[in-house]
Amino acid sequence: MPKMKISKTVRDRFKVTANGKILRRKPGQRHLKASKRATSVRRGKEPIQVTGPLEKKIKSLLGI
Repeated sequence: MPKMKISKTVRDRFKVTANGKILRRKPGQRHLKASKRATSVRRGKEPIQVTGPLEKKIKSLLGI
């Protein structure tokens, strides 16, 4: 059986921790930050854990 190719877009957008958790970035944090509050910009830097059915789908796309 051939080797499964992983999705390179998923590889770039998500990070897998040592314990197997999947982290993602918050959307809307690349530009136009002058109109946002400082707390919103600060909270946008924190990664969020992906859970539920989306986590299973991302793991399958990563080949985990």
